[in-house]
Amino acid sequence: MGEEVGQHTFSRADRTRYRVRVRRCLDAFARMLSEPHFEFDRPLTGLEIELNLVDDRHEPAMRNAETLEAIADPAFQTELGQWNLEINVPPRPLRGGGGAEFERAVRASLNAAEAKAREIGSHLIMIGILPTLRQEHLTGTALSVNPRYALLNQQILAARGEDLHIVIDGAERLQATCDTIVPEAACTSTQFHLQVSPEQFPAYWNAAQAVAGVQVATGANSPFLLGRQLWAETRIALFEQATDTRSEELKAQGVRPRVWFGERWITSIFDLFEENVRYFSALLPICSDEDPMEVLDRGDTPELAELRLQNGTIYRWNRPVYAVVRERPHLRVENRVLPAGPTVVDTLANGAFYFGLVRALAEQERPIWTQMSFSAAEENFHAAARSGADARLYWPGLGTVPATELVLRRLLPLAHEGLRRWDVDAAERDRLLGVIEQRCLTGTTGAAWQARAFHRLFDATSLSRFEALRRMVAVYREHMHTNEPVHAWPE
Repeated sequence: MGEEVGQHTFSRADRTRYRVRVRRCLDAFARMLSEPHFEFDRPLTGLEIELNLVDDRHEPAMRNAETLEAIADPAFQTELGQWNLEINVPPRPLRGGGGAEFERAVRASLNAAEAKAREIGSHLIMIGILPTLRQEHLTGTALSVNPRYALLNQQILAARGEDLHIVIDGAERLQATCDTIVPEAACTSTQFHLQVSPEQFPAYWNAAQAVAGVQVATGANSPFLLGRQLWAETRIALFEQATDTRSEELKAQGVRPRVWFGERWITSIFDLFEENVRYFSALLPICSDEDPMEVLDRGDTPELAELRLQNGTIYRWNRPVYAVVRERPHLRVENRVLPAGPTVVDTLANGAFYFGLVRALAEQERPIWTQMSFSAAEENFHAAARSGADARLYWPGLGTVPATELVLRRLLPLAHEGLRRWDVDAAERDRLLGVIEQRCLTGTTGAAWQARAFHRLFDATSLSRFEALRRMVAVYREHMHTNEPVHAWPE
């Protein structure tokens, strides 16, 4: 999303040309899948974490450009809102102590960045939705300066034809209206990348879809928005509404949303890219000069720029990724369901659970997606977003059971086995999956800790709602820097 763009208005001819070129990219991609083009010599995992910036009062700090300049680290980049940054962690294999290496790399980068940001009055915080955000922060002036964001804002609202109406019913009710897409910037996530071969991709994507609800139930960390306590993972509902280009009439007609769980299990990665082209109009019809078929004919690797741009403006919770690195193409599953935080070790535990579980499920003799409907996986996803660790989820052979019971009885052993197949050290497996186990045994996710800490401050004192949230965020940030997992945090 953060790439620079140079074109700010689009004609009908631009859109027609883009449609022709994106379909040619799709044809080239189909040809590549039928030939031995893709690199898969050493499968790698990757990690991105979106961060919030706060000031000394733990309110949003609209200073990402200045903070980025102070950090001076190419691993960091801006995101949609001026109170957002993102860190991209270099990919690496999981085998051996890969998880520990990830953890050391992320902690070192974040600690160094925090020290530099502190010098200009900013602080980095990993949390799904910043509880101290208020309606006045969600205006057009809060967009990052990268012109791509202003262009996306313009195109989404033009396609929608009306303001955004956010309505979320949870522990409390929120109704808000915005004339920009800035509410999307409230949603900061952790993204896990898993490189797979074309042949493996359908199994890994299907497995990722099947476990999305379980991931959210055990990793929820976004209970507050604009001062209201809503879902355990409010980020899911907010993101779905904040980037919706459909009017009410188009929703009633069954037009698909751009933030999309999907509607079926797949048999090829081509299914997903073909859906992107068939179902969604272009938001940013920017064309390159490349003819991908000519590139293939001469034995080189095409960038497929239009197809990648189209894919980047459709926000699947598990997104297919085509990328070219060192002139070699590869494919990844980008898992986008989890919020940021609460700590680095929590994040790596979430990653270990995900990577282990999807491998075990993808390699099962009788795949899980042949035993449950796709709609059951989607219902699990939204049930987990609403209720977090208290959710009840459906699983084949068990029926509808508490999410924590499902994880403890059935899924943690599978995740252990999957990590063993990735050649992750036994001690590392036990350490990271032990964090997930303790979250389930204590019922303490980031969302649960935030809610309990807030109510202790608000219900039993004379503090205002906003002041209680501000103090809760201050304590949260203090615990975050200890790198103790959230289930061990005092309240």
